[in-house]
Amino acid sequence: MSTHDSHSHCTRYGIHGSFKEYATGFTLSIVLTIIPILVILNSWMTGIAGMIVILAAAVLQFAVQLLFFMHLREEKGPRYNLMALILGILKR
Repeated sequence: MSTHDSHSHCTRYGIHGSFKEYATGFTLSIVLTIIPILVILNSWMTGIAGMIVILAAAVLQFAVQLLFFMHLREEKGPRYNLMALILGILKR
């Protein structure tokens, strides 16, 4: 089995990402959790501005989770996970 075959075998059966990728995703998740906490607890922003910071951090956190931990960008061929996610969001 060549290196290429080995890699496709690993990705096909759920072994994704590298330590660097997971560490980057984890770090971004922590930062995107701490920013809204600091903004609100230290009263740096209140009212609508504080709410915008919280919502922006939440959207970015969602993107980080999808890209780094659910491996949405690594999917080859038909993007079934992405389609299922979009349909789940659109369904009421």
